[in-house]
Amino acid sequence: MKREIIDLFDLTGKVAIVTGGNQGIGFAIARGLAAAGAHVVIANRRASEGEKAAQRLRDEGLQATAIPTDVARVSSIRKLATRVLEEHPAIDVLVNNAGVIVRKPAEDFTEEEWDHILEINLKGLFFCCQVVGREMIRRRKGKIINISSNVSEVAMEGRSVYAVSKAGVSHLTRALALEWAPYNVLVNAIGPGPTITDLNRNYFQEHPQDLEARIRSIPLARMGDPKDYVGAAVFLASEASNFITGQTLLVDGGSTIW
Repeated sequence: MKREIIDLFDLTGKVAIVTGGNQGIGFAIARGLAAAGAHVVIANRRASEGEKAAQRLRDEGLQATAIPTDVARVSSIRKLATRVLEEHPAIDVLVNNAGVIVRKPAEDFTEEEWDHILEINLKGLFFCCQVVGREMIRRRKGKIINISSNVSEVAMEGRSVYAVSKAGVSHLTRALALEWAPYNVLVNAIGPGPTITDLNRNYFQEHPQDLEARIRSIPLARMGDPKDYVGAAVFLASEASNFITGQTLLVDGGSTIW
């Protein structure tokens, strides 16, 4: 029985793409999937950073490659899928992690900032789902994991446009799950809470009052760490989640309880 349970989470032989997998939550998830046995393809814009991240995983004895990809360009997403399928028999798992955030009062956002956030967080994610989803539909099998946010459910000051993009991610997750259920393509999301990463560490150091406010909003009284999302990702990528689709799993220290 113990072996059967462990095997439910085994990703040996699976191929997983992780967009934005070169750092932060994306890298932690990529590492977790690889540790569970998957061959991980790190897809991010800067080739040198992606290759460095993939080499870190290979140095640990894990299977990883990197393919430069700009999720804001559908042609780049198509090239990513084509190359992965040239090197592997299938794409089993897609993790849409690439994302951006701008923090400022709603009245101060520019049109360019709105377009940039929605282009990466929602448009890019949709077309990654579409391009890879077509292949999964053809095979009648696949797991898609979208990285949403707890602000898809609650509001936080200074994050209006980011929250809109992530609410879109969670609803898109439900819509795709419904459409693709007949093909056994399961689409779910993870909603991280406030998390310290390399991208925002300087921001919180410069805005300690925001950090304190975030911690006060979390019942577990701490910020998230990228490692906190690995278990959820492995679960949703594995056979253990075969009867789950269309869900956003909030991993947020309880911050949406209030």
